[in-house]
Amino acid sequence: LRDMRFLIDEVFDFHGRYQALGASDATPDMVAAILDEGSKFCEQVLAPLNRSGDEEGCHFDNGVVTTPKGFKEAYAQYVEGGWNGVASDPAYGGQGLPHSLGLLLSEMIGASNVSWGMYPGLTRGAMSAIHAHGSQAQKDLYLARMTAGTWTGTMCLTEPHCGTDLGIIKTRAVPNADGSHAISGTKIFISAGEHDLSENIVHLVLAKLPDAPAGTKGISLFIVPKFLPDAEGNVGARNAVSCGSIEHKMGIKASATCVMNFDGATGYLIGEPNKGLHCMFTMMNHARLGTGMQGLCLGETSYQGAVRYARERLQMRSLTGPKAPDKPADPIIVHPDVRRML
Repeated sequence: LRDMRFLIDEVFDFHGRYQALGASDATPDMVAAILDEGSKFCEQVLAPLNRSGDEEGCHFDNGVVTTPKGFKEAYAQYVEGGWNGVASDPAYGGQGLPHSLGLLLSEMIGASNVSWGMYPGLTRGAMSAIHAHGSQAQKDLYLARMTAGTWTGTMCLTEPHCGTDLGIIKTRAVPNADGSHAISGTKIFISAGEHDLSENIVHLVLAKLPDAPAGTKGISLFIVPKFLPDAEGNVGARNAVSCGSIEHKMGIKASATCVMNFDGATGYLIGEPNKGLHCMFTMMNHARLGTGMQGLCLGETSYQGAVRYARERLQMRSLTGPKAPDKPADPIIVHPDVRRML
């Protein structure tokens, strides 16, 4: 937190830039208060769940995914605090603060518990795609609830036979009489595809229409909610989308990575037909930024752990004389080579 304040105030002049951009609400006091409260939430709520969440992992039982102990309660606190909407559009309940401030909060969350942070992180990415390419009716229906965090989001691209080569996806979207589409296919490696944190999950799914051109020029994007909402946003019947299994991974085990089966699920076209990859790139770019942020977060966590260990580990005496004369040796942080590496 101290490093963040130094960078904000002394290096990048966030406040001067915010004022130049017209972000008058992002005052120094407001930014400081948000970072202070965000750090408390991460330190007191998320960080204690990091190790236990990885040890326990997510549980899969006949299509139902349960997150590790404490995750659901932590997410409820996150929603209650309005954290998901800090940098979101005020038209849909967000605070409208600068995106860079939201990234600072994301760094705190990821450094405290990267698995837990996957759930709201994917949601904000889905929000960006709907905000950029959705109809006004779609924005009104989905964005307010996703901004609040009561609904979460996913990105459904990869299939069992194709990953980066999305032009050969097999998921199909058949038009229904009411203007919706029946989505059929299987997607794999879907982060946060099924869980118990929110009342609804909004899947953004790449699929092909019956008359679609070959390759990536024939891909469309669809909103496929886990539960079908009515026009007022009340959650209704379960959609024909289910989780077939979850992956058993080396890490981030508390983040559910799912196989998702769409069996004629009701989906709604977002953007223009056959322009789905263009729409999805909005979310993919958000995810790319998030992936880079995860690397930063894990590096920060590792560094803080190394510094803490160097202050506690006793080994020999300082070259300039004892620094902890009441102990049998000095902490290794006093040694020049250790300090250089840190």
